[in-house]
Amino acid sequence: MLEVLAALSLSAAVGMRIGLPLLLIGLLYSDNLWANVPILSQIPPPIVLGVLVSWSLVELLFSKERLGQRLLQIVQLLFSPLVGGIVGMTVARTAQLDAALAWVLTILGGLLAFVLHLVQVGWSYRLRGLPIWVIFIQDFLCVALALLAFDAPQQGGLLALLLLWLTIRSSTEWRRWYIQQAGARNSRNPRQYKRDPD
Repeated sequence: MLEVLAALSLSAAVGMRIGLPLLLIGLLYSDNLWANVPILSQIPPPIVLGVLVSWSLVELLFSKERLGQRLLQIVQLLFSPLVGGIVGMTVARTAQLDAALAWVLTILGGLLAFVLHLVQVGWSYRLRGLPIWVIFIQDFLCVALALLAFDAPQQGGLLALLLLWLTIRSSTEWRRWYIQQAGARNSRNPRQYKRDPD
């Protein structure tokens, strides 16, 4: 159960930033840099370190501007399921779980990261860019969830589940807003039908 909570915590972190959690895993929780991380373990550590540090800086700096948010959201939306699956498999390898449970954590991690990021994109579209204070909260939560995943997986997993609950609630609100906007557009531009003379 602790492994599931740890995977949820890391996947939720990936749902906000994709480079920073991987960087923290390698620097803080691995004796041999990224040895248990799929794909990254096949690449020389100096290259992985350079890429992750660069991308983490890009995420932290560019996310504060509207245009940077749009570009980052496209990349993060595409790669969040992959990276979420990678961190799920990383937890499974670290805990030496069997293959079946490892694949469950991989799929669960990818789905959670994708859902969290998809709803963020929806809110960004609705608000025409996320406020700066929301960006700072995302940065803080990303680091906190990555740290809690290994140090306190119970708290990290519960925080991830709370974020998932908030995501589901906010996605329902976002959908209701979209339907209201569509209804308002239809009421402003009603279709005019002309009767054909008999």
